[in-house]
Amino acid sequence: MKLRNILIVVEDIEKSKKFYHDLFGLMPISDNAGNTILSEGLVLQDKKIWESTLKKKVSPENNSCELYFEAYDIEAFVRRLEKLYPSIKYVNELIENGLGKKVIRFYDLDGNLIEVGMAYD
Repeated sequence: MKLRNILIVVEDIEKSKKFYHDLFGLMPISDNAGNTILSEGLVLQDKKIWESTLKKKVSPENNSCELYFEAYDIEAFVRRLEKLYPSIKYVNELIENGLGKKVIRFYDLDGNLIEVGMAYD
């Protein structure tokens, strides 16, 4: 068995495709009736489909999981984030964690938690 994808729920797939492309370079691989698979295995699903299928409401900013990315130049990433999405909601702005690694946490356009850490390899 192997993990194939990570799926997140979004209100507007087009806006979310742009967001994930602008910040992380993810490209659409497949668009299929309310589901878009992006490169790196991230799937965007339309909120209406998710709620209809599960018969439950989505809870943005529930902090129960996070998408984790790494950037070699995290300061440049932060500048791009601030320029392209100045009203983004932060959990924490750029800090150095207890392990000496620079990280930033924020929510995407739909309240999905994202962490970006400094890449070292």
